[in-house]
Amino acid sequence: MNSKRGRLVLYSGCSGVGKGTILRQLMERDPNIRLSVSNTTRAPREGEIDGVHYNFVTRDQFLELARRNGYYEYAEYCGNLYGTPCAPVEEMLENGNDVFLEIEVQGGLQIMERFPEVLSIFVLPPSLEELGHRLRGRGTETEEVVQKRLAEAENELKIAPRYKYNVVNDRLEDAVEDILSILHNEKQ
Repeated sequence: MNSKRGRLVLYSGCSGVGKGTILRQLMERDPNIRLSVSNTTRAPREGEIDGVHYNFVTRDQFLELARRNGYYEYAEYCGNLYGTPCAPVEEMLENGNDVFLEIEVQGGLQIMERFPEVLSIFVLPPSLEELGHRLRGRGTETEEVVQKRLAEAENELKIAPRYKYNVVNDRLEDAVEDILSILHNEKQ
């Protein structure tokens, strides 16, 4: 058991901004980084694995854990529930890992309220136009859903300044380096 508790990292950004891609690179480069796997009531997208990308649960299962105060935070986004279960995060922190909570801004604000010392990072797109290209490029959602996500992104961008760090994902490698620098500088 590592004697030094890990750090909780709040990690948010607009849908389609590249959070997952950045995080995969961070985890490859720093073996101490772990990702909290959120619970969600939404259906898996093609290629998503239960327990890896999300814990896919029914609405009843989700609400039962919420009734037992089993989430750090939870919120509804685009009609689905998303939440960060406490038990696995606590275990990783106790083992000395830096645990990234990849969550949307409603949940992010809850985390900042509950844990004022949290290291918060918001990933920004170079522009809303570029974000639209990225969302359409995924090919996983209808145009109606893309428009809904872009409208939500406009609201999320208004909350970004409340995060300690804002990182623009224009070039993937630059964004990864920026976040690694933040993690290094915050340890000192």
